[in-house]
Amino acid sequence: MKAAALEGLRLLPLFIGFVGLYYILDKVSFGHALFGLNLTPWNPAPALGLVLVMRFGRAAWAPLTIAVLLAEIGVHGHFTSLWIHVLPGLVLALGYALLGEVLARRLPRDALLDDRRTLVAWLLRVVIGSLLISLAYLLVLRIEGLLPTSGWWQGLKHFWVGDGVGIAVMMPLLLWLTSKRGRRRLQRSVLNRESVGYALLGVATLWLAFGVGGHSGFKLFYLLFLPIVWAAGRQGMAGAIVCAALLQVGVIAAMRLLNYNAVTVAELQILAMAMAVVGFFVGAVVNEQRRTTQDLRHSLRLAAAGEMAGALAHELHHPLTALTAYAGACEQLLERGETGEQLHAAIRCVLRESGKAGDVVKRLQDFFRTGDPQPEVLTLATLVEAAAAPYRLRAEQAGIVLRVAPMPEVSLMVDRLQMEVVLRSLLANAFDAVADSPRQPRRIWVAAWKDGSEQVCLRVEDSGSGLSPERVTNLFDPLDASNSGSRGFGLAISRAIVATHGGRLWGEAANHGIFKIELPILAADSAPPPTKPVFSESDT
Repeated sequence: MKAAALEGLRLLPLFIGFVGLYYILDKVSFGHALFGLNLTPWNPAPALGLVLVMRFGRAAWAPLTIAVLLAEIGVHGHFTSLWIHVLPGLVLALGYALLGEVLARRLPRDALLDDRRTLVAWLLRVVIGSLLISLAYLLVLRIEGLLPTSGWWQGLKHFWVGDGVGIAVMMPLLLWLTSKRGRRRLQRSVLNRESVGYALLGVATLWLAFGVGGHSGFKLFYLLFLPIVWAAGRQGMAGAIVCAALLQVGVIAAMRLLNYNAVTVAELQILAMAMAVVGFFVGAVVNEQRRTTQDLRHSLRLAAAGEMAGALAHELHHPLTALTAYAGACEQLLERGETGEQLHAAIRCVLRESGKAGDVVKRLQDFFRTGDPQPEVLTLATLVEAAAAPYRLRAEQAGIVLRVAPMPEVSLMVDRLQMEVVLRSLLANAFDAVADSPRQPRRIWVAAWKDGSEQVCLRVEDSGSGLSPERVTNLFDPLDASNSGSRGFGLAISRAIVATHGGRLWGEAANHGIFKIELPILAADSAPPPTKPVFSESDT
């Protein structure tokens, strides 16, 4: 009980601020009232109340009721007795409170409406909830004799549109602003120069629709879809909700300046609702696509970590072997009582080799965490020899001829470990293709040549069955069933790694296996290109 009282005192300033903000927002948006009643075509204040209920539950019911009653008495001011003030206000407050509870229970707690499923669920509840609230409110007004019988359907459309548009347009923005995650994403996505661009486009389209179109704004209203689609396409849901709110304010301001009648305003608000919903769905699709891309990148990095484990083992073999040798030397020196320069030199060698091993492990950790390459200058010959060395014994044991042609004298700026993973993956695929093929003799050929002055082309060929045009189309799709085993993931990872180095990897349709890698070379390499080597079926 005491804890609840303390919590209430802590939230008291917030609730007082909410009541004041609700009153101001209701007063500012009050206009184009039908029959002089609270039947306006734009009513954003309930969105504020719904967000408060979603965030604080039943603790927000009391401040919401106070805010609605104050707005009914102080803003609309058309009733003649306190009772007539209170009853419609209580109906609205209860309706908003119940709708807020429904939204809080049916939607994720920190929902930002940035996926289509959540967006549809929220939108349906808002539309149905605002309709039920409108029916209850108009029924009270009709019972009290304030709403003429002939104005029932017109009043329903007016109030429902006002509440529905106000909630649908403003509530997503308020949800983001009251969420730490939402505020961070808004700052990242919206606070940039591009936002100024679509804001200026919004001003221009408003001027064209209402300034040039005047009272024929219906004809040019479609222009307002341009800025919101731009914002949603570039910034996702964050751009869509901000742009929709700005355009909604601009539309209301334009209609007031042009003195549109209440019926016309309600009809335009339906178009504004459609505009906002289109923007929201575009933004939700963009966000879903970005999340899918991030998930795929993460999956590829996980798979790449497994592929790089083989490279890691090879890289660690030399420093660990050296460490063992130097440690044994230190032990022998200590047994002989050596404490001089020889022991210190052996210890320095231990430190040097342990540092090399640590660098290899750190490189793998960096790739697993970010996928970013750690470039260094390497000759092409050094890179190819390091990748091919582990396969020479395998080729000899399997009766496969592995030939590596002389490499052109060029240097590359690449991450050695990542590029070795790519070359080993291609060689592993070549060994598999040759092993599965009945062709004799079984050969794998690695060659390279300079392609102009800025690029080098590396080719891995094998005497396997090759690739058909259909296989080439889906070769790098990790989910394609024709890519047996881990080949699809390995090739997809390899192509992604090559792309991060500014190059490209592709396979060619032929009667034997052909894969090519194109990489940029350092500008200092200006040696003339060697003759392009050709794979020959008769070459042994």
